[in-house]
Amino acid sequence: MSDSDLLNSNFVAWMDSREGSESDIVISSRIRLARNLQFITFPYFMNAESGNKSMQEIKDAWKNSESELLSAMDLIAFDQTSSLDRQILVEKHLISPEHGLSEEAYRGLLVSKDGSIAIMINEEDHLRIQCLLPGLQMEKCYELAQEIDDELEKSLDFAFDEHRGYLTSCPTNVGTGMRASVMLHLPGIAISGQRTRIFQNINQLGMTVRGLYGEGTEIVGNYVQLSNQITLGQTENEIITNLGIISRQIVEQEKMLRRNLQEEMKYQLEDRVGRAYGILTNARVMSSNEALALLSDVRLGVDLGIIKGISSLVINQLVVAIKPAHLQRRSGGEMEAFIRDVKRAEVIKEILLKSSK
Repeated sequence: MSDSDLLNSNFVAWMDSREGSESDIVISSRIRLARNLQFITFPYFMNAESGNKSMQEIKDAWKNSESELLSAMDLIAFDQTSSLDRQILVEKHLISPEHGLSEEAYRGLLVSKDGSIAIMINEEDHLRIQCLLPGLQMEKCYELAQEIDDELEKSLDFAFDEHRGYLTSCPTNVGTGMRASVMLHLPGIAISGQRTRIFQNINQLGMTVRGLYGEGTEIVGNYVQLSNQITLGQTENEIITNLGIISRQIVEQEKMLRRNLQEEMKYQLEDRVGRAYGILTNARVMSSNEALALLSDVRLGVDLGIIKGISSLVINQLVVAIKPAHLQRRSGGEMEAFIRDVKRAEVIKEILLKSSK
């Protein structure tokens, strides 16, 4: 698969709900390692000269690597990539929204064929190595990310302090340079009115809760990203263990609340799911936020067996397919907001009806 194939594909590895544990609630797991090159200006202050130097060193390390993982990856250079394609990478969770705004020759992405491994080049740090897999698979994500990190460090001199650890642009990432996160679908907690209390408890445990696309994004459709807040003073294993414990506690609470809804509000729950499916398969105009909220209800219905014939993989793909850049790619050009809402309704109806046959 070439880089253009990845951009055009409806599938990315994290969408495959058949893989990973607790995949009815845990959409994906991610490990991200932030690394910077010694003696080269960090990205916030770099110019074309230092940027090109860092890009060349990273490209050389990639090309000269004997690692099967690295050698099988494609390089997407942002100066040769349209703004629409960069936004598609954002919507697929392969790069950050900020990285998607860049078009300089020294910024880009190294990515595996299925998108399970993606290395952002010259985003906030020189390298952001991330592994993204479906379900609760943080240990596997870490193994893959660490393998890439070790291989690159054979050729690259990373900025490291023996007392502070890996040096990063943001002080909160200093230390291990690692962010571990899980994407969760929590409609039971939301419907039961428990979200505020549970999220406050999570924050007190040193974790942070964000929206679908991380920092600065609101929680829509009951999709939340849970991650560690700090990296300094903790080992990688401690970060992964702590996040794993809290994630499993949230999963158990969500399961319990879903059971309560089925037992105590059976008809109301089935009515909610049925109405959501009815609107999605009949509406002519649909905003992004409304679509995500309704897809959350349908996803809940799929996971609880209320709706038959639709897989959670289809819902995962739809969550991305209804985003602006994907809609524009499907339509072959830019669209104003209202026309996008019309197209979004058409796409949802088409995919849901086709998958339920």
